[in-house]
Formats: sequence, C-alpha cells, structure tokens
Amino acid sequence: MIVGIVGLGLIGGSMAKSIKSRTAHTVYGTDLNAETMTMARMCGAMDAPLTAENLPECDLVLVAIRPGAAVEWVRQNAPHIAKRAILVDLCGVKRTVVEAITPIAEEYGFAYIGGHPMAGRERGGFPAATDDLYVGASMILTPDARTDMQLLETLKAFFLDIGFAGLTFSTPEEHDRIIAFTSQLAHITSSAYVKSPEAQKRRGFSAGSFQDMTRVARLDEDMWTELFLDDADYLTSELEVLVGHLTEYLDALKARDAQRLRALLKEGRELKATAGGN
Repeated sequence: MIVGIVGLGLIGGSMAKSIKSRTAHTVYGTDLNAETMTMARMCGAMDAPLTAENLPECDLVLVAIRPGAAVEWVRQNAPHIAKRAILVDLCGVKRTVVEAITPIAEEYGFAYIGGHPMAGRERGGFPAATDDLYVGASMILTPDARTDMQLLETLKAFFLDIGFAGLTFSTPEEHDRIIAFTSQLAHITSSAYVKSPEAQKRRGFSAGSFQDMTRVARLDEDMWTELFLDDADYLTSELEVLVGHLTEYLDALKARDAQRLRALLKEGRELKATAGGN
C-alpha cells in the first residue's frame, strides 16, 4: 500500500516512522518545513516527497496538520486524490473538519473518515516523532451511515499494524464533547497553573505532582488556540464546571471549614476510584 502523509510533525512524523519500521508500505510525505523534509528522507521515514504528481498513486492519505490547514489542503488537492483512496484527517477536533471535508470527498468520489490518534508528547515537531508513539494507544474514528465496512476493516488492520491497541468509534459531536474534558481542559489548567509566581521559586520543592500538572503547559499556542476555539462551546462548559469546583475548595479554605474540605477531598478520591486509572 502507498500511504501519503501531509504534515510531518509529531503526529504525522510518528505515523511515517511507525509505518516504515513496522510495515512494508511505501510512504510519501510532505511538510512546509524544508529541514523536516530532509530529515524525514535521510532517516528513512519516507520513501519520496508527496507531490501533486504522485498523490494519485496513494491508497491512503493521512492529513496531520491543523484543522483549518487540513480543510484547505483537501480542498486544493481533492482533484488529485484517487477515487479508490481513503483519506483520514488526524486533527484534534472533529466537527468543523468533518463538516467541511465530507462534501469535498463526496464531490470527488474518494472515501473519507475523521480520525484522532490518542497519543502525544509535550514537545512537537519531527525530531520528537518516534516509531513507538502509538504503541498501546487508541485510534478514534468517526464513521457515519455512508462508511463502508470494508473501509473500516482496512483501517483497523493498518492502525493495529503500526502499534495501536484498538479503534474507538465516535460521532464528531461526541468526540469534541469528551475531548474538551480529557485533553483541552487539562492543557488550559496546566497553562494557568504555571503562571503562579511560585512556579519560578520551586527549585528543591517540586516532585511528581508538579511535573504532572505542568507537563502539557509546554504547548504550541498557535495550534491549541485553533483547537480551543473550534471546540469553544464544550470547552467553555467544562471550564465553568472546573471553576465552580475550585471555588468550593476556595470557600472551604477561607472559612477554615475542615469538615467541608474533608468532604470535598473524599468526594474527589472516591470519584477517581470510580473512574479508574485512565
């Protein structure tokens, strides 16, 4: 199979490295950064650059760039995508992307499904990409009534081959609602947390808790701004819930109310036990 990858940052680069190290598939890749293209070629993560000329050869096209750019790339390159091909976007939000790309795919006759690999690191770019990023991870796909079962079988085999533990099926709506809580809220909370003046005075006083809370504050503000705004309705709701709960702790502390504080902490502990480790 020939796989075309658009964007060779952390996600697309890890896709390329995983494919080349775990399968016999051919990889064509493209990235706006010339240095990234050189590194990808030299380390064997791709066989050749992805171009308008060889795009029609691709059986699978993975679009691993920001939502707005992904839609624009598909719009511009749709005439060159083969009708037999499957296109999967790997964007972190699904409603806006699926809504925009679906009619383009229908117009030009190729198969399309939204996707989101549930894996990442605090550092981005091709140098951070690895061939084991997706080992044990879940791959989210957003099929609809028009999705062919054979397409899903093809994608399942492909994603399992490169390390994913399994597929999770969702609607774009459900995806964006849940991801607002499991991912986006964590990034906002971490970003806000490190703004305390004490964060600069912590040397010798920090351990695992600080590392866990601050890890994802090292983010790409351009990408995350786009993701947050595309999911602003659900993210706003989750942020309001969090602020409300934080206010409960704040009020208990201000009142020196040990009974109330203990009850809040107990409630959180019990909910964590119910939710499990992940």
